[in-house]
Amino acid sequence: MLIDQIKRLAAKHHKDIIAIRRHLHQNPELSYQESKTGRYIAETLSTYGIKHRHGIAENGVVAYIEGHNPNSSVVALRADIDALPILEANEVAYKSQNEGVMHACGHDVHTSSLLGTARILNELKTEFSGTVKLIFQPAEEKLPGGASLMIKEGVLKDPSPRSIIGQHVHPPLDVGKVGLKPGIFMASADELYISIKGKGGHGALPQDCVDPILITAHMITALQQIVSRRSNPTTPSVLTIGKINSTGGATNIIPNEVKLMGTFRTLDENWRFEAHRLMKNLATQMAESMGGSCDFNIVVGYPFLHNDVPLTLRSKQAAIDYLGKENVVDLPVRMSAEDFAYYSQEMPACFYRLGTGNPSKGITSPVHTNTFDVDEDCLEVGPGLMAWMAVQELKAT
Repeated sequence: MLIDQIKRLAAKHHKDIIAIRRHLHQNPELSYQESKTGRYIAETLSTYGIKHRHGIAENGVVAYIEGHNPNSSVVALRADIDALPILEANEVAYKSQNEGVMHACGHDVHTSSLLGTARILNELKTEFSGTVKLIFQPAEEKLPGGASLMIKEGVLKDPSPRSIIGQHVHPPLDVGKVGLKPGIFMASADELYISIKGKGGHGALPQDCVDPILITAHMITALQQIVSRRSNPTTPSVLTIGKINSTGGATNIIPNEVKLMGTFRTLDENWRFEAHRLMKNLATQMAESMGGSCDFNIVVGYPFLHNDVPLTLRSKQAAIDYLGKENVVDLPVRMSAEDFAYYSQEMPACFYRLGTGNPSKGITSPVHTNTFDVDEDCLEVGPGLMAWMAVQELKAT
């Protein structure tokens, strides 16, 4: 049976995929700087004899595996390839050699796993019909997002897939398990840059000043009330101010200006942009009412991520067939964001979570931390499962 062939190849190539993952982990590159990573992916595909194109959105790579009757159906699979500006604290043989840069979000796992999937499918291409399009995408971690750039450069054309599947590491899930969520799964994400200007002076003479610190304190509380009092309670929203910085200021000095940075996330596009208007109006009016002024800049980021229901249910059944029902779990909505959302706005998409945790080995750190790591048994599960999902989806479409 094909499923057994896939499992055998996933086990056979497991050590090679671990070696690829460790190479990538040791050599991370930041968003829009993944030139060596892109070349490494292209070279690896060449060794497998897989047709590919390198240089889409500068560092992206697209590969093609054609089975019988390649134009009968096309399915896309996606992995992201960039790393984060984090100094790794793990003391492992494959620790990052690029100081201050780390694969702390598992993109090394995503990339090596998809390379494993490519190898499996290429060795079994006489066993299925259609084409599998593999997208190795740069710059997921930084706006405007590599997905949007690759789409603009035609990654979803020639040939055009009818659906796309992506996976992401998930430390809360034990290795050997996966999680899925049909429908809206992840939030939109916008960046907020706010400047509150006043009139600085001596801290003992506030009557001669316009205190931007005081304005800021009121403003942060008032902005939170937009989320708690103006949004529909059935539509989750998150507003977080993550950074406050004043220009000047000391124990006895009122500064001239305070700058804020934050994020706004929601699951409803109409409310998203209404909230933008409300936040800008409130901040501007509050600052002016207290004698100051406010510049409120919103950088619109990724949209919400929608998992196509029929596709996700098919993918869930494929995961049950491959892993067993006990290893496939239902996930809740997440307020984190992903630029895979851009693909979900273009076609039926399924984004699922790959279990990578193992408390017995001390592998529990969440993503985006300097101690993040994975149980590398996931590099047998991930490539095989995605290969199985792809061939099942080719049949369905």
